[in-house]
Amino acid sequence: MNIAAKLRARRVESRNRRAVNHAIATAATPAMRDEILIMAQRQATMIR
Repeated sequence: MNIAAKLRARRVESRNRRAVNHAIATAATPAMRDEILIMAQRQATMIR
């Protein structure tokens, strides 16, 4: 991976993290917040 690809990947991770944080913050119910957290955790383990 060259430097540009690493920077791009870092930006994508950051964008996804912000999107998940926003979804958690604006979740309508605590149950929905928990579901979002679970999905984000599963996705993170699949990516790595």
